[in-house]
Amino acid sequence: MQAEDLQRLLDVSMPYGKYKGRAIADLPGNYLGWFAREGFPRGELGRLLALMYEIDHNNLGALLAPLRKNR
Repeated sequence: MQAEDLQRLLDVSMPYGKYKGRAIADLPGNYLGWFAREGFPRGELGRLLALMYEIDHNNLGALLAPLRKNR
């Protein structure tokens, strides 16, 4: 993980599905958990979803709070 990946979680939107258009950082935990069980997509999207899953699963959402303030 790179420092800029945290900012990307706020900047990149889900490109498809039920939560299309919602920032990766704002996806619900159960949706991220579904990807964790079924498999993350390839590429940057999958990498960001996996990172957000780990943040959510380990209750580390406070890491994103300073970045949300600066938006």
